[in-house]
Amino acid sequence: MKRLLVLLTVVLAVLVGAGVFVLYPRLMPVRGTPEEIARAYLAAWRAGDLGAMRVMVADPPADFAARHRRFDAGFRVASLTVTAKTLTRDGEEAARLAFEGTRRIRDLGPWPFSGTLRLAVRDRRWQVLWGPEVLHPALRDGGSLRLTEIKVPSAELLTRSGEAMPKDHAAESYLADLGGRLGPPVTGWAVEAERAGRARRLVTYQPTAKRKVRTTLSRPVQAAAARALDGVREAAAIVAVRPGTGEILAVADRLDPAARGRGERPRRAAFEEASRPGGVFQVVTAAALLSAGMTPQSTVACPRDFTPRGTRRIANPGRAAHGTVSLAKALAMSCDTAFARQAVDRLGGGKLAAQAAALGFGRRLGSGVRGTCGTPPGGAAGGVRGLPYDAIGHGAVRATPLCMALVAAAVRNGTWHPPRLTAARTARALDKVRPKDVPVPRDVLSGLRAMLRAEAAQRRLAKGSAGHMGGTRTDAWFAGYRGDVAFAVLVKNGGPPRASALPIAARFLRAL
Repeated sequence: MKRLLVLLTVVLAVLVGAGVFVLYPRLMPVRGTPEEIARAYLAAWRAGDLGAMRVMVADPPADFAARHRRFDAGFRVASLTVTAKTLTRDGEEAARLAFEGTRRIRDLGPWPFSGTLRLAVRDRRWQVLWGPEVLHPALRDGGSLRLTEIKVPSAELLTRSGEAMPKDHAAESYLADLGGRLGPPVTGWAVEAERAGRARRLVTYQPTAKRKVRTTLSRPVQAAAARALDGVREAAAIVAVRPGTGEILAVADRLDPAARGRGERPRRAAFEEASRPGGVFQVVTAAALLSAGMTPQSTVACPRDFTPRGTRRIANPGRAAHGTVSLAKALAMSCDTAFARQAVDRLGGGKLAAQAAALGFGRRLGSGVRGTCGTPPGGAAGGVRGLPYDAIGHGAVRATPLCMALVAAAVRNGTWHPPRLTAARTARALDKVRPKDVPVPRDVLSGLRAMLRAEAAQRRLAKGSAGHMGGTRTDAWFAGYRGDVAFAVLVKNGGPPRASALPIAARFLRAL
């Protein structure tokens, strides 16, 4: 019994000792603070002290120092600055520190970046949880970075006032195309990030331009257009022109966001990608009807649907019926059935196509812009049977945002002017072609302006001297003018313009 008691005492002592051994580390205080370790790590990084950095990392990879050296060598890093920003606690034993840095690439220039340093308590002390994304956030989840040689324009393109383009101006592909035509490209460099096969350009370095060229783009109007598209999830574009000259004041294009995400060069879609204009084309049909002898006060029927002989039925949005109304009110309500019926009755023999051509449709655009302004009504895809559908923008007719901005400009100014993106002399040298100006007949012009003022009042969408034209049920359009700026907005698959194109137009006008 005595021996058993001694044995139990020994076992108990061992267990108590073990218990003390197990509990003791938990009672020890945590060494340091996340702020201290984070700032010490950034200081060592700035100094290039890879050994000191490694000591502060929890479970560092065996090639920790080698990775940093390979990175710096691959990107020709001459110097590094990093600055701590905000630290966020994620409980008692985890934290994050936001930081900003700038690497200076030898012979090229600065490469700014930002990142997050994750920290946690390991072995009763705060340590850095290192991953490749600490070097650069683009390296997260298997991403990669590269310094690559690229071709860049030899000319520097400026705004009409001689200033640099506004930040994130959303006209990159248009300027790249124009710059490429002003002279042979030169060699530049870019840092590109790639993940899951999609590349994006982070920073571009190009030599000092040998030539500076002023475009027609207005810095404030371009900035207003680009900011109007901020936060828009659908593919969208906005083009603004000066009514009296055809000068392009702004082009902001986010019609192909997927291409931008893949690092591909987007097409000049706002100048080249023609879509069905829908109700916004009714202003062209209205001009043709005025030329055919109607007035804004002429009465027309606006039934809920209309079936042209031998073709499919046309229905108003929501199958709405409005009885007998004036032509001006039919435009204000975007009454498809009224315009389709009047086109059948009054616009045969190519009258609608002729009016569309007078407002630029089908014209070759030189003057530094290139391309063709939309597709006129009729043709092999439309013809007589397609006339009522062309009249409401749902047939063979196609338009670009540039094309519709020029129509709005013609109504504002009284003359259709061909567009240009550079000074007139430079434009002529680029294309050696300039379409002729086309005046709008005075009686047609006064009628259109009266109808658009009535439409603006009906919809309460514009103030002052702004004119407005409606939109479609699929692609959403909004076109109009205010003062010396005419514009058009397109939102692909945007649905009702009131919910998509109109808010963009409103933000644009407010920013002017």
